[in-house]
Amino acid sequence: MGIEAVMSARTGRALSDQWADGVAVRPRTTERHITVHKRLVLGFAVSILALIAVTAVAVALSVKFERCVGDQNGEGHGDANARATPGTSSATGTRTHDARTRGDEDVDDDDARFPWRRARLPTALRPRHYELALSVHMDNFTFAGRVSVDVECVNATRYVVLHADGLDVHTVALVHADGRRAGAGAVRVHRHFAYAPAQLYVIALHRDLKPLRTYRLNISFQARRENELLGFFRSSYLLHGERRFLAVTQFSPTHARKAFPCFDEPIYKATFKVSLRHEASYQSLSNMPVEASTVDEDGWVTNHFSRTPRMSTYYLAWAVCNFTYREAVTDSGVVIRLYARPDAIQSGSGDYALHITKRLLHFYQDYFKVKYSLPKLDLLAVPKHPYAAMENWGLSVFVEQKILLDPEVSSFSYQMELTMVVVHEICHQWFGDLVTPVWWEDVWLKEGFAHFFEYVGTDFLFPKWNMEKQRFLTDVLHEVMLLDGLASSHPISQEVFEATDIDRVFDWIAYKKTQKKLTSFSPFFPQDYLMTHMYGNAARDDLWNKFSEAMQREGKDINIKEVMDRWTLQMGYPVVTISKNDSLDNTVAITQEHFVYDIDAKLRDPDLFNKSFQWQIPLTLSVGNSSHISSETIIWVSNKTETHRVGRIDEETWLLGNINQTGYFRVNYDLHNWRLLIQQLMINPTIISVGNRAGLIDDVFNLARAGYLPQNVPLQIISYLSEENEFLPWHAASRALYQLDKLLDRTEDYSLFSDYVLKQVAPKYHKLGWPSTSADGSFLQAAYQTEELQREVIMLACSFGNKHCHRQAVSLISEWISSNKNRIPPNVRDIVYCTGVSLMDEDVWEFIWMKFHSSTAISEKKVLLEALTCSDNSFLLNRLLNLSLSSDLVPDQDVIDVIIHVGRNPHGRHLAWRYFREKWDMLNSRYGEALFMNSKLISGVTEFLNTESELTELKDFIETSGGGAASAFARAMEIVQANVKWHNLYKQQFYQWLRKSPNG
Repeated sequence: MGIEAVMSARTGRALSDQWADGVAVRPRTTERHITVHKRLVLGFAVSILALIAVTAVAVALSVKFERCVGDQNGEGHGDANARATPGTSSATGTRTHDARTRGDEDVDDDDARFPWRRARLPTALRPRHYELALSVHMDNFTFAGRVSVDVECVNATRYVVLHADGLDVHTVALVHADGRRAGAGAVRVHRHFAYAPAQLYVIALHRDLKPLRTYRLNISFQARRENELLGFFRSSYLLHGERRFLAVTQFSPTHARKAFPCFDEPIYKATFKVSLRHEASYQSLSNMPVEASTVDEDGWVTNHFSRTPRMSTYYLAWAVCNFTYREAVTDSGVVIRLYARPDAIQSGSGDYALHITKRLLHFYQDYFKVKYSLPKLDLLAVPKHPYAAMENWGLSVFVEQKILLDPEVSSFSYQMELTMVVVHEICHQWFGDLVTPVWWEDVWLKEGFAHFFEYVGTDFLFPKWNMEKQRFLTDVLHEVMLLDGLASSHPISQEVFEATDIDRVFDWIAYKKTQKKLTSFSPFFPQDYLMTHMYGNAARDDLWNKFSEAMQREGKDINIKEVMDRWTLQMGYPVVTISKNDSLDNTVAITQEHFVYDIDAKLRDPDLFNKSFQWQIPLTLSVGNSSHISSETIIWVSNKTETHRVGRIDEETWLLGNINQTGYFRVNYDLHNWRLLIQQLMINPTIISVGNRAGLIDDVFNLARAGYLPQNVPLQIISYLSEENEFLPWHAASRALYQLDKLLDRTEDYSLFSDYVLKQVAPKYHKLGWPSTSADGSFLQAAYQTEELQREVIMLACSFGNKHCHRQAVSLISEWISSNKNRIPPNVRDIVYCTGVSLMDEDVWEFIWMKFHSSTAISEKKVLLEALTCSDNSFLLNRLLNLSLSSDLVPDQDVIDVIIHVGRNPHGRHLAWRYFREKWDMLNSRYGEALFMNSKLISGVTEFLNTESELTELKDFIETSGGGAASAFARAMEIVQANVKWHNLYKQQFYQWLRKSPNG
């Protein structure tokens, strides 16, 4: 059937035209000239009646079909978001809108009859290959395209249902793609329409597609996108004062459908061939290299990219820009290019990331025993992006702050963060791109591995950093346990039914809790997991089975699935309490319970907490005294309460659980054991390992915060810090003290707390001093651990008001202003800038603002911008908030950071909270779909609200404006309630102890 036949069938003219052609028009005659046999008349009459009856049935069925389609497509429900085009011609793209109204009770809920109502795509069709051609107009940023999709019919169906979001579809046609049916022509399309509530496009056919046959779906479309940060979007930047544009994609998790019609679920892997047409002044990039390039008569260029391997839609990517690049080539011939603004490339800001990427490709290939699959890998640095980075296969996109580095002005912490982002994204070329989770509930299968290898890969690059054994504890374990200790937490694996549910699985629970659990089994990493599932999909049981097989080969018969399901399918984690028995039989009582910061949540939600929250816990345990610690023993705790014999113990013997924090749980002890451990830390802390010293600090502060311990216990434990020479325990203490500081910094007795902290910090501060410089003014580099410890102590000293630290910071700022030469060591610039802005006058703020505008180093701009949030001047803080949101000079990630940092400033906390509420509609429209950014913003602005009035404001705000970010606001409400509760229950007890403390 040709396109004309399809069009006539679509417009409903086919039947009437054929009927008209079959009726001859005869001249009129008089009755006397007509003689007809009675039987002929009777037969003719019967024929007419039969024809009328058949026609009536056909019309009735057609009307019923159209009404059903119209209703299911949203017309009959008054849904303004449901855009339907039931009368669109597949040839001309003309839109018509039927006005029908039907009640909900008339809607047939049968998913088989109305497959576009299902939460997931129907399984009747499977895409095999896409041919996608786009024309991109950078001046007004519209783009037009056509896509041809080869689909295999698995089960007979009369509908083609795929994703499309915000696209204007012009033409739709379906033809047989099987070679043996090449001449069979088109498949008749009855109608096609958008079903906006589910971001779907529906093509209804006149007859079923046949199983085991392949068809080609052809769709032409166009769209306009501007500054949406998702799908295919345009952004801009300034180069030498000139506004320049670039366009780039962000398809994860569900935004490929914004750029072209597609089967936008991870399981529907296919190959892709992309062609991009644009003005010759731009260049284009995609996952694969350019295989051909043509110049059109109008001077535009079309780049044709090579065919990709089988991949999910959300890893497809392209970009149109006028960047330049630096290049490196691996020993195996993989071409690595880093694309960025021309001035950034010229300054060498991308060289560091390019260098480590080359080394990482070698490392991962050797570690995984699987070669990198593509001929090239592009790294693209963009000024604006909703996430830190996106691991598109062969074209990874990074926001500039996470990939560009100027070694002369960048601090070590900036270098470390950038390194870990690059390590993470390169790991995804295997875990994610090559092997993809079947569905979003198991997104941790890729994110957990990528986070795990952040530390393994970084240790490969820089062994002296000792990331896996040290920073992992404070930056991963301690951080995720804060979030997972909330009653509003969730399991690692979450059921995902709607598209709106998908973004919420991308959080630290999925990323970092999984990372911790994978660490437990890292010696048994299953090399064949990637080989088995490459170019395909995997679910969690696939991984557990591979781990079990690997352990069985090592002689360990453990059912990993049974153990891990307890950790992945139920939320939270346990607190294990170890208590000595009063009897003399050397036994201890061990109990486990679900740890939550708000214990009252168990009373408010008994249905949730009456569930059997119970874990199989590998508890490692040691016994020690002032001069000796025993080797660890392992006890598998499976019940709520157990008793175990642990060897010889007496009144002076202490117990220590979770050796080196290998387990994902907190450990509590009876008060006598806590006193013995604190005494041990004061006398000789090195008897206890560095990891356990950091773990004790983190556990004791969080146990007290949740009410499991008296408030004085964490304050007592930090009194040993003057004897602590290692970075990790100091870092754990700093994080814990920072949380307390924000709870207390607006209270009348705050100086009692700050003075106590300064007394613990001062000896180490004066011993370590400040970074040294040589005679020529260059900075002398100390060992990594020394530099980090020195920085941590300086930060604590300046933050809590050490006068010497303040004078030093003011002196360094003043020298910079007078000489216009910045001699401040990069590793402490953020501390010095912030301290100077908070203590000095408005002129210093203006000086930092001017330097922010004039600096070309990305890392320096970020530090300068955050320093501006440290002012105690409300007018300046308000000015900064308004300038950040309205200025193109401030990237979106930094806009969020500015609002959050103003909120962390006690002088700006309520200002940031009020600004957030006033600008919520604008912020939500800007970042709402990028839920990760929105959640970060909501959490950062609200986490330190702690008064009854602020809690009331939050409740009122959520009731009136909290839609669209329900889970983030639920967490915010729980945290603020806990803050208020802590003030009501524990603040007085806390300050009473400080007033009486001999160490205060």
